[in-house]
Amino acid sequence: MLPLIQKEVVDRRKWISQAEIVDIFAISQSVPGVIAINASLFIGNKAAGVPGAVAAALGMILPAFISIILILLALINLKNNIYVEKVLGGIRAASAGLILLAAIKLGKGILNRKNILGWFIAFLSFVIIALMNVNAAWAVIGGGVIGYGTYLLKWRAK
Repeated sequence: MLPLIQKEVVDRRKWISQAEIVDIFAISQSVPGVIAINASLFIGNKAAGVPGAVAAALGMILPAFISIILILLALINLKNNIYVEKVLGGIRAASAGLILLAAIKLGKGILNRKNILGWFIAFLSFVIIALMNVNAAWAVIGGGVIGYGTYLLKWRAK
C-alpha cells in the first residue's frame, strides 16, 4: 500500500511533498495501528481537516474489508485446493516485492551523501532488527531519539 499511497498523494495529486510523506510514514509506523490507515488519517487531515481524515480512513478500510469478506466466503469452499494455495503464495511474494520497492523509494529520499546520520541510523536499525532480532519499534524509537538529539545539539550550537 505504501508505494501506491506515495504515488497517488505525492506524484499524482501533489497534496504533500516527498519529505512530508517520509515523515508521515515514519510517524504512522511508530503509532499503534496499521501503517496505511494511520498514513491515510494524517494525509486526509492535512488535505481536508477532520472530515478528510475520516473520509480517507473509510476509503482505506471499507474496500479491503468488503473484499476480504467476499474472498473468505469464496475460499471456505476452496480451503484445501492446491491452486488456491499457489495463488496465495504468489500474492505473498508480490507483497514482499512491493514492500521492497517502498523501502527503496523512501531510502532514496532520505539517504544521500550528505546525510551521514541517516545512513548510520539506517545501518544500525538494520543490524538490530535483522541480525539481533530486536523489535522494529525499538529501532523507530531509537532513530527518533538520535534525530531529536542531533537537532538539539545543532540548535544549541547556534
